[in-house]
Amino acid sequence: MLFYTLFFLCIFAFNLIPFLVPGTWTVVAFVSMRFGVPVILLAAIAAVAATLGRLSLAKLSRILIRQNILRETTKKNLDHIKGYLEVRKELTFGIFLLYAFSPFPSNQLFIAYGLTALPLRLIALPFLFGRLVSYTFWAYSAQVAHQAFLHLTAGSILNIYFLGVQIGTLGVVYLFTKINWKKFLEEGKIALLEDTSRA
Repeated sequence: MLFYTLFFLCIFAFNLIPFLVPGTWTVVAFVSMRFGVPVILLAAIAAVAATLGRLSLAKLSRILIRQNILRETTKKNLDHIKGYLEVRKELTFGIFLLYAFSPFPSNQLFIAYGLTALPLRLIALPFLFGRLVSYTFWAYSAQVAHQAFLHLTAGSILNIYFLGVQIGTLGVVYLFTKINWKKFLEEGKIALLEDTSRA
C-alpha cells in the first residue's frame, strides 16, 4: 500500500509542476518494468493522480496568475474565449479528450484553461479517461522496447528536445493571453491585443 501511495503522490506532484518534468507515461512504463507491477493498475492510479494534479494546476493558475497578475484588459480578452466555450461544452470535452490520448505534455493546456476561469468539471472526465487509455498504451509500447527504455538517464530525459518542447509550450501560453479573442471569434482574424505593454 505504501508503494502505491508514494507512486500516486509522485504522479500528482509531477502533474502539479508547471514544466520541466518527464512525461507521466514514461514514469508508468519505468515503474511497471522495474517493479513488475501490472501496467493497467499503474495506469489507473496514474490517471487519477494526473487528473487531480492538472486540475490543481489549472486552479492555481487561475488564483495566482489570473487573479493576481493579469491586467483587466487581458482578463476581459480571455472572457471572450470563455463565453465562446461555455456554449460549446462538447468542443471543450472533445479537445481535452483528444489531447489526453496523446503523449504530449498537458501542463500548459491546463494553465491556459485555468486563465479562462471556466469550470474545471468540464475537463476532468475526458482527461481522466484519455490519460487512462494513453498511459496504458504508451507504457505497453515502451515495454516492447524496454531494453532501450531501461537505459534512460536523467540526462537523456532533460535533453535539448525536451527543454525545447517545454519552453515552446510556455511561449504558447503567453501568446494565448495576447491573442485578441473577440476579433478572432467574431471575424475569424488572428490579431494581437493592441495594448501589448500590459500583461
